[in-house]
Amino acid sequence: MTHRMVDPGTAEILEGYGRFVVPSYSRFPVAFVRGKGSYLWDAEDRRYLDFCGGIAVNVLGHASPIVAEALEQEAGRLIHCSNLYYHPMGAKLAEILVRWIGAGKVFFSNSGAEANECLFKLARRFGEPRGAFEILTAQGSFHGRTLAAMAATGQDKVRQGFGAPVPGFRHVPFLDLAEMERAVGPATSAILVEPIQGEGGIRPATRSYLEGLREICDRHGLLLLFDEVQTGAFRSGRFLAFQRLLEGSGKETGFLPDGIAMAKGLAGGYPIGATWIREPYADLLGPGSHASTFGGSPLACSVAFAVLQHMEEHGLGEQIREKGERLHNELAALISADRGLIRSVSGVGGLLGVQVRRDARTVARELLDRGLLVAPAAENVVRLLPPLNVSLEEISEAVAILGAANREEEETT
Repeated sequence: MTHRMVDPGTAEILEGYGRFVVPSYSRFPVAFVRGKGSYLWDAEDRRYLDFCGGIAVNVLGHASPIVAEALEQEAGRLIHCSNLYYHPMGAKLAEILVRWIGAGKVFFSNSGAEANECLFKLARRFGEPRGAFEILTAQGSFHGRTLAAMAATGQDKVRQGFGAPVPGFRHVPFLDLAEMERAVGPATSAILVEPIQGEGGIRPATRSYLEGLREICDRHGLLLLFDEVQTGAFRSGRFLAFQRLLEGSGKETGFLPDGIAMAKGLAGGYPIGATWIREPYADLLGPGSHASTFGGSPLACSVAFAVLQHMEEHGLGEQIREKGERLHNELAALISADRGLIRSVSGVGGLLGVQVRRDARTVARELLDRGLLVAPAAENVVRLLPPLNVSLEEISEAVAILGAANREEEETT
């Protein structure tokens, strides 16, 4: 497929980035200037259906009136105050998170990497009395771009070019309980996994795997930690993905990890991270042990509270569960055994992975040229991350674009 030429208006913006912005991202050659709902418009006023969603961030779509109203109201009242003091919205937001997860407490930050950093420090503080500091993570995982989060990430490509990784992390094959058990040693303090690997290619954990990890941690006196940065905020159809994956087990209301990192969709596009810590360990990080200047600001907490309250009141978890199943089924119907673009479809709710027969980034660029935005994941998987309030018509539009790309691939193979 021939790529569209870059227009003069876009070229000027790209040139500015080239001259003045650190080139740490591999960006597609398009510049967006406005959005509404599930759509974005570029500098040349072309419209795109956004199934990338800021990579699972824009849960209510673009220019959401819920987000805009919360921003306007709190910005006129109290944007920031130091964490030396209290403010009401921090308590309100923490209460709703605890109500939806389980007995515990919440630390607020600004991003997923920071939310995971809180888990790393929790694990080290927990293990310190017996000299344990090691965290076992899964191969194929992704936990962020800070030095510690890169070390936790089970992908070599993420760590390349930065010298010796931060010690204290070992990577074990995903979904292999026997290997995880064998990896536990005297220095191990915790196990950290994503209930659904995102960057690793939309690979959901099984119910037995999650239950087995809880048993290993209980047997060896370890913390069980979940990275739900991408999978939380009702993305899976439940507030957290582990809750969705455990449905039907009889343990879904009693099963809890010991810590959970969240971010991305919590405030519908406004930066916030949150780390929930289970009740027996919620006071391990006492005064002076951890901090974030901007974490849990009145503005961030107000927006997140408004977004989560709206999602609960309008049943957006149930909506994306049903619509995600429809999207999954319609994409699966396009699969051919040995031809076409699409090999398989995985995931749940509004977090779907489409395995393709070519490089994922190349396919994402071609879909962009067709007017559909997706996010590359593993080498041959593209992610579909629509807003949770996506319409059935928009799902049909996405399927039509992917179907056309699939047919074109069939005709050339």
